[in-house]
Amino acid sequence: MSSDEGTVRVDSWIWSVRLTKTRSLAATACRAGHVRVNGTRVKPAQPVRPGDEVRLQQEDRERIVVVSRVISKRVGAGVAAECFVDNSPPPPSREEIASVGLRDRGAGRPTKRDRRELDRLRDPGRPPER
Repeated sequence: MSSDEGTVRVDSWIWSVRLTKTRSLAATACRAGHVRVNGTRVKPAQPVRPGDEVRLQQEDRERIVVVSRVISKRVGAGVAAECFVDNSPPPPSREEIASVGLRDRGAGRPTKRDRRELDRLRDPGRPPER
């Protein structure tokens, strides 16, 4: 399961430890600049070694992991959890995510006042409309 030379491609490692669902998603994240190894943006072929810090920006949160073991093949969730130390901040709660802009089902179309309140909730720095 472990690589002989002690390094493996970052996109392959991210996929192997189950931080992304597919290797192509991991490679796409690298090309888009969402993956940093030891503070620098990396290409998909960048090698990672034990002790490297990998930062992966996913949808609405950042995953910060330290490589403790290098693997090149996808493994089960239990084994994958042993291959890194997770230093990520906790994900936002469901209440925080769902609280912005929810309307009761069947409440109908929002009035102009409702729309302005929703806009204010979504962008708090926006000046009030007159």
